[in-house]
Amino acid sequence: MDGHDADDAKKSTADMTAFVQNLLQQMQSRFQTMSDSIVTKIDEMGNRIDELEQSINDLRTEMGVEGSPSPSVPPKVKEEPKPGNDSA
Repeated sequence: MDGHDADDAKKSTADMTAFVQNLLQQMQSRFQTMSDSIVTKIDEMGNRIDELEQSINDLRTEMGVEGSPSPSVPPKVKEEPKPGNDSA
């Protein structure tokens, strides 16, 4: 290997390093964009859930059932033991 080949190898290595760094930067940028988009959508969903919950509460108030349990908390029903369901 003469000096010319060594220079080519160094240039090739430098080119490959620059290419990989550029590729990693592009991937990081795309990942950050996707991450930001996901966080924004989660925030929007949270706001919509809050609005829905407020609408449900408003409807319940209009119907005069302020004291009833929330629809998200079903009333507790005493469960009868099921025959033949021994886990022992």
